[in-house]
Amino acid sequence: TDVNECTGENPCTQNCVNTYGSFLCRCEPGYELEADGVNCSDMDECSFSEFLCQHECMNEPGSYYCVCPSGYILLDDSRSCQDINECENRNFTCTSQQTCFNIQGDYKCLDPVRCEEPYIQINENRCMCPAENPGCRDQPFTILYRVMEMVSGRSVPSDIFQMQATTRYPGAYYIFQIKSGNEGREFYMR
Repeated sequence: TDVNECTGENPCTQNCVNTYGSFLCRCEPGYELEADGVNCSDMDECSFSEFLCQHECMNEPGSYYCVCPSGYILLDDSRSCQDINECENRNFTCTSQQTCFNIQGDYKCLDPVRCEEPYIQINENRCMCPAENPGCRDQPFTILYRVMEMVSGRSVPSDIFQMQATTRYPGAYYIFQIKSGNEGREFYMR
């Protein structure tokens, strides 16, 4: 008759399987059997592939988990990170005069538009130069400011925003400029 070596004191560090005349040691998922055939050691799943996690892989005994950088949340797939929109969640510290603007991993507080002389404020993003003001001669009639959110990971080149220039006055024209946010010169007008 066969003696069950797995009964009593387990000769393996994890699981013992009785075989006829001997035994085999098996390891739990996330562990591998060492060369001695008895001991199990943790497998570092993070070292297998850099694509297990979108941001950072953290090894733990028998498993691993993914972490995201500050300003991101881990999605239900437990691998991917998504930006937290602090502005939508009302989790920001802008003043009541500033506008919260979401950026990847953070947010910015944008100061209100301030019209320079001889322009006057029409609404929160439009300045007008009154026609009766002599300082407005040869100046644009209105200046409209737009803040646009850009999605990361966009293929280039690609159109991001399109504005249609229509005019009510003969001889009128439009000038479009990128006023800020293009310090690296990644964007251009066409």
